[in-house]
Amino acid sequence: MKKFATVLIAAGLAASATACSPSNQLSNAETCERVQVVLSSPSNAAGKTGMNMLANQIRPIHAVASDDLKEPLAAILEYTDEQAKETPDEARLAELTPGYQEASNTFSSVCQ
Repeated sequence: MKKFATVLIAAGLAASATACSPSNQLSNAETCERVQVVLSSPSNAAGKTGMNMLANQIRPIHAVASDDLKEPLAAILEYTDEQAKETPDEARLAELTPGYQEASNTFSSVCQ
């Protein structure tokens, strides 16, 4: 049942992302607000399922994110996608970690 609910949520988020065209690009403040809402959910911190949920909730934001935050969101998505795999590639995670940390620093400075 949990998987079915997760699939429904992901499908809803994907559908809402397609409703937003690139011409509806968010400002830094709007991007920050949406990301902070996603990050505030405690369910996004619960293991592989949480990482999947986090990535699926960030994807539609990434599609319309401000120019300043689009690249950091891409780095976060790459990291969470790898982390959420059944058996994450440790070498790949080590390669992605600096980008993930830099993305976190960017969000901290832009989203004060």
